[in-house]
Amino acid sequence: MTQLSVIIITCNEQANIRACIESVGFADEVIVLDSGSTDDTVALAKAAGAIVHVTPDWPGFGPQKNRALALAQCAWVLSLDADERVSPALAKELVEAINGRGNCAFEIPRLTQFCGRWIHHCGWTPDRVLRLFPRGAARFSDDLVHERVIADRVVTARLNTPLLHFSYPTPAHYWRKLEHYSQAWARQRSALGQRTSMTRAAAAGVVAFIRSYVFRLGFLDGAMGFAVCTMQAQAAFGKYFALYCLNLQNDRSNF
Repeated sequence: MTQLSVIIITCNEQANIRACIESVGFADEVIVLDSGSTDDTVALAKAAGAIVHVTPDWPGFGPQKNRALALAQCAWVLSLDADERVSPALAKELVEAINGRGNCAFEIPRLTQFCGRWIHHCGWTPDRVLRLFPRGAARFSDDLVHERVIADRVVTARLNTPLLHFSYPTPAHYWRKLEHYSQAWARQRSALGQRTSMTRAAAAGVVAFIRSYVFRLGFLDGAMGFAVCTMQAQAAFGKYFALYCLNLQNDRSNF
């Protein structure tokens, strides 16, 4: 009875895309929307059985995911990132959810691996993400980064089995994503006219560390927990610092 489209947006994901697609072999179709990969992502996705489309531009995460959503043909849609995997246990729960309830969108808890270690605290777990919904009942926000699913016409329920997230195999992967997300977030906020200060940037970093390490029990994850919380503090500082620099650039250009 399952009628499921899986949608995945990609750019240079050759290290991840095959395993991601193989983990959703139970789906009726897998759609990959690529934004100009220069590696073997497209070829590997086709070889794994996905329907692949390529766009010449990159409009941001939210708009690109809406493009992918528009390509889906099945009654239900599951949105995945290329560095995520659906375990057999989660696959079973997904199928049961689809076949059992037609008026719900489902949040899935996400378990993230950092440098080979699963992180169970730091605010990373449970990281519930709304990913499964009836086609036509939801869309993605138009945010350039940190997009979200908007599902106003259905009720939201929760699944129990975690989605496995292999986002940060090395510190270098974290730094690359941090730079990309910080710059996109800053451009988005600057376009909305938001201003900030160096004091705000510093405070954001301090608060982020205390919140994740103390209140969200990051210390229970040991050395890797300390590393994650420190990097989250750097990420919080970095995005406000990027916005601060854009504010200065805009001020100079107005003179």
